[in-house]
Amino acid sequence: MTTSSTAQPGRMQVRRAARGSVTEGAARAGLTARGVIYLLVGVLALQIAFGDGDRQADRGGALAALSDKPFGSVVLWALGIGLVGMALWRLSEVVFGAVGPDGHKASKRLLSALRCVFYAFVAYSVLSFAVGSGGGGSSDKQSRDITARAMEWPAGQWLVGAAGVGVAVAGVWIAAQALRRHFHEEMKLAEMSPRVRNFVDVTGVGGGLARGVVFAAAGAFAVSAAIDYEPRKAKGLDDTLRSFADTPLGPWLLVLVAAGLVLFGVFSFAMARWRRV
Repeated sequence: MTTSSTAQPGRMQVRRAARGSVTEGAARAGLTARGVIYLLVGVLALQIAFGDGDRQADRGGALAALSDKPFGSVVLWALGIGLVGMALWRLSEVVFGAVGPDGHKASKRLLSALRCVFYAFVAYSVLSFAVGSGGGGSSDKQSRDITARAMEWPAGQWLVGAAGVGVAVAGVWIAAQALRRHFHEEMKLAEMSPRVRNFVDVTGVGGGLARGVVFAAAGAFAVSAAIDYEPRKAKGLDDTLRSFADTPLGPWLLVLVAAGLVLFGVFSFAMARWRRV
């Protein structure tokens, strides 16, 4: 056996270790950035529920709130870079497979690809806001504009309806996965104390339920816009959250959902610490 042949496996192991370290760092940075944004959106929604919110409860509102703080621009850049890391992590799952026994399945790779595209767009919007080129516009206006343009395409009404159904189904799936505590399969539970594990369960279930409800409601509004052929009925995150205050439960349903989004932000921090990557 030659020296070069024995050295090759060693070099491959070094490359795998380096790739693993980079991927892990990107994933944890991305999960932290996601947590900050959800936490801020939840706080903004709570302010709206109690009648003293003057910002939109969406990503744009969260970025604007950050930009007003000391070192806000630094935080915005950090969030944008963290979200780039999130997109790269999901891209690595497409190429190399995700953690877990079924991580190499085509369905898992497709889901990772969709997440990669989504977080690449979010990272672009955050970095655009950081350099002062917009990117933090109203989610409500964006939803209405996109819906209106889509409806102008051939079979656009059907496409919008199908997209709405997809988002609503995704919301139900997110909520169901949270109730089943599916996140246990992705976390290093052995490294947690019983108290920490209970805390993670509360944030994971409560946060996942709230996130699922928001997705399902936004999808339902898109379906309604398609059926009635009225793009203005499509709602972004802010309008979707505000709609909860118009139910018979009044602002208290919005309080519950907003508190759930805060919990999901905290859960994202826990994922950044204990998720298996």
